[in-house]
Amino acid sequence: MNPEELLKEASNMQEELTKNRRYLHTHPETGFDLTETKAYVKRELTDMGYTPIDCGKAGLTALASGKKSGRVFLLRADMDALPIREEADVDFPSENGNMHACGHDMHTSMLLGAAKLLKQHEDEIHGTIKLMFQPAEEIFAGSKDMIDAGVLKNPDVDAALMIHVMAGLPMPSGTVIVCDGGISAPAADYFTIRIQGKGCHGSMPNNGIDPINAAAHIITALQEIHARELALSDEAVLTFGTIHGGAAENVIPDFVELGGTIRTYDEDVRSFLKKRMTEISQGIAATFRASAKVSFGTGCPTLKNDYELSSCISTYMTELLGKEKAFTAGALSALSGEKKAPKTAGSEDFAYISQEVPSIMLALAAGNPSEGYCFPQHHPKVKFDETALSYGTAIYAYAALRYLADHNV
Repeated sequence: MNPEELLKEASNMQEELTKNRRYLHTHPETGFDLTETKAYVKRELTDMGYTPIDCGKAGLTALASGKKSGRVFLLRADMDALPIREEADVDFPSENGNMHACGHDMHTSMLLGAAKLLKQHEDEIHGTIKLMFQPAEEIFAGSKDMIDAGVLKNPDVDAALMIHVMAGLPMPSGTVIVCDGGISAPAADYFTIRIQGKGCHGSMPNNGIDPINAAAHIITALQEIHARELALSDEAVLTFGTIHGGAAENVIPDFVELGGTIRTYDEDVRSFLKKRMTEISQGIAATFRASAKVSFGTGCPTLKNDYELSSCISTYMTELLGKEKAFTAGALSALSGEKKAPKTAGSEDFAYISQEVPSIMLALAAGNPSEGYCFPQHHPKVKFDETALSYGTAIYAYAALRYLADHNV
C-alpha cells in the first residue's frame, strides 16, 4: 500500500466526510441514548457492504477482513455528544440543546471514512480490522459496556488505536501527535458527598444540625489531602463542581449534597484519595453532629500507551504525513524546550481498552487559533477544522493496515 495514494484517496472523500460529520453534528445525542446516531452509522456501514453488529447498550462493531490471515487491530471512535447548548459560529449548529463540543462527530465521520477505504483495500489486509463505534464516552461508561459485551473477543483483539481531534493547537490542521509509551491520561472518578443534618428555623440553629456548616468544613479539609498527605510526585486534582442545599434564606436545610471529580495518574494514589475522602468527610460531619455518605460513581482508569505500539505508529505516521506533520509527544515537547512530554489532564474512557490490550492514543490538530479556532473542547463556542477529516480517515486506515502487515503471523 502506498501512503501517498491512500492519503489522496482520503482527500477525495472530503465531501462525503463533511456530509457525514455535519449530519452527526446537527443531530447530537448523549450517553447511551444514541438512537439517530447509531442508526445513521449502521446504515452507512451497511451501504458499504459491512454487516454491523450491535455491541452493548448502544455500540456497534464491524469487521474488515482480508484473504490473508493475521492479527486483529481495533480502531475506535466515540459517538456521543455533551449536554451543552451550542454557541459556535457555524452554518450547521445543533438546535436540540446538545452539542458535539468534544469532536466526537469528527471521530465517527473519520472512522466511517476509514471503513470505506478499508473496503477498497480489503485484499491488502493481513488479518482483521475491527471497527468500534462507541457510546457514552463522556460519562466514562461506553467503553467498559462494550468490553463487557465482548468487543475485544470473537475475534480476540491484539492491539487498539484511537484518535482525538484537538481544536486550538498552534499547528496546521492534520498534524498528528503520537503519545509516547506510558500513561498519558489520568484516571477519573465522579463523587457525591451527602451531608445529613436536621432542618430547623434559621433563628434557632440550636434546635437543628446545620449541614451547610459541615459541608463548608469538609470542602476546605479535603483540599488539605493534596497539601499535606500526598508527596510532591503524587499528581492529583480534587475538584468540587456542585453544591446543592437549602431552599430559603431563613431555613437551615435537612441536607447538603456536594459533587465533583478526582483525577490521578497512579492507581495507588487513586485508592488512597478515595479512602481519605471518606474518612475525613465522615469525621468532620460527626464533629458537627451530622453524618456524611461518600459515593463514587462512574469513572475510568489511567490510559496506558504501549511502548512498542507507540514506536510503530510513530514510524507509520511519518511515512504517511512526513516529518513536518507527524510527531511524538516527547519530540514535540523537546522542540518547545520542555524536558518531558506533558500529560493531558482530561480523562478518556478508552483507558479501559488500554488496560486490556496494547493501545495507543493519537491527537489530531483540527483548527489553529490564528485561523479562528480559538476555543477549547467542551466550550459552547468550540469549532473544528473539517480539513482534518481526510487526514484522520487516512491515519485510521494506514495505521491498521501497516501494523497488521508488520506483524503478520
